[in-house]
Amino acid sequence: MQTSPLMISGILRHAEVAHPDREIISRLTDGSIWRYDYAAFAERVRRCANMLRTMGVGPGDRVTSLAWNTHHHMELFFAVPGIGAVLHTANPRLSDDQIVYTIAHAASRVFFYDPNLAPLVERLRPRLEEVRAFIPLDADDGKDAARSRAAAYEQLLAAASPQLDWPQFDENEAAFLCYTSGTTGNPKGVLYSHRSVVLHAITAGLSSALGFSAFDCIMPCQSLYHATAWGLPFVAAINGCKIALPADRFDGASLQQLIQDEGVTFSGGVPTIWTMYLDHLQRTGETTGSLRQIVIGGSAVPRAMAETFQNYGVQVRQIWGMTEMSPLGVLSTPTPKLAEAGSDICDDVIWTRQGRRQFGVELKIVDDKGLELPSDGQSPGSVMVRGPWIIERYYRSEASALDADGWFDTGDIATIDQYGFMRITDRSKDVIKSGGEWVSSIDVENVAVACSGVRFAAVVGVYHPKWEERPILIVETHDGATVTIEAMLAHLQPHMPRWWLPDAVIFENIPMTATGKIDKKTLRERHARCLAQEDTGA
Repeated sequence: MQTSPLMISGILRHAEVAHPDREIISRLTDGSIWRYDYAAFAERVRRCANMLRTMGVGPGDRVTSLAWNTHHHMELFFAVPGIGAVLHTANPRLSDDQIVYTIAHAASRVFFYDPNLAPLVERLRPRLEEVRAFIPLDADDGKDAARSRAAAYEQLLAAASPQLDWPQFDENEAAFLCYTSGTTGNPKGVLYSHRSVVLHAITAGLSSALGFSAFDCIMPCQSLYHATAWGLPFVAAINGCKIALPADRFDGASLQQLIQDEGVTFSGGVPTIWTMYLDHLQRTGETTGSLRQIVIGGSAVPRAMAETFQNYGVQVRQIWGMTEMSPLGVLSTPTPKLAEAGSDICDDVIWTRQGRRQFGVELKIVDDKGLELPSDGQSPGSVMVRGPWIIERYYRSEASALDADGWFDTGDIATIDQYGFMRITDRSKDVIKSGGEWVSSIDVENVAVACSGVRFAAVVGVYHPKWEERPILIVETHDGATVTIEAMLAHLQPHMPRWWLPDAVIFENIPMTATGKIDKKTLRERHARCLAQEDTGA
């Protein structure tokens, strides 16, 4: 057998030859629409690759993008790794300190950014001394102060050659550098290889997973900077899917316009996006049109949401994974055995479980002694995974992230039922996921207890009707001390991203466990519904 390496450039060549006239539509941050096909996309990617080489970017060099879901960003997804360099997709929703840390840790030398992020870039720029070029991802419109220091992307692209023979190299070379959300301490880097990206994309398109065909139009509402948007740019290119990119506009009206205008059949994202979308449909009386399937990840799908979409004729599927898994782990697609159990049971499993194993991912749940637990739906254990697109060690770490048998501990606690479906029951660390974004309870607590007058501080996640889960802060003060809600929030604000700030600050005695630890289980139960009446239009 031949031993052709699995390359991201190979996906691009396939799309250009097999699906040259399939469309790619992108909204830009100014609201305008860009439209071309895979053939034109491939030519621009070659120009981008040549532009990068002209700038001195070579194999192994890191390039940072701070950008939304646009065609510009997707061109970087193929051009940067195509020449052997590594694309670091920075998360604009992290704090300034965390963004600076990831770029410095990646040792990036070139920085691409979307124009509406220019104020953030200007704020960060003095702290990014190793970055030698800052490139805005649009034509020069005179509105960006940073443009006086660098040419814009379109200008550089037009000057580059469209001719390029893509280099061949070891398929295990790095292609992407994605960082975790920094749930405790600084974010951790995960390097994706060409091999892992291609294998992940092939599996993600299978009928047991996303089940794409050339008749689909995909609208990724999961951010391209989050684990390469579940690999959708590569899954779409392999299967010849039309792509509709929403930029940074995830409000219901903007998504509905793309769905209606472009015939979107599939989308995916965190529950918060779909809460806003359903609210838009309810207010306008519009329908979901061509939309047929939504895959939701980041946090559990509310059953009412799944039922509402089903009434519109849209299938809802859950997905589970993490940055360290590229991120596909399990996906809730039906099986014959589940279908035989009847529609009520089938719907319940599909809507309340994160999903079933996919080819390429070995998965098991184990007890505290490392012994594998039965698939009875009743025995929770630590979720362990291994496979060709799962991390071996974090970037720049000397220590393996695996156990002696090559398994990665995901940090989640789950059960597996008799149908083979996994359900997350808890998290081994007290992190909170709000609108698909991680909030570190430990980091917030560490800042809170530094406030004058605070004795103990505990952060727990509770139900929120819009964001699915939000943090609240419980504070116990020293005897005789007076601490106000306003003073506490003012103390927290400079030290963390805005969405980490608690939605409520409650002053009371904090319960402790028998071992002297804060009893968070009791606090969660006590305050579980304290935000249930929050204004969902905020």
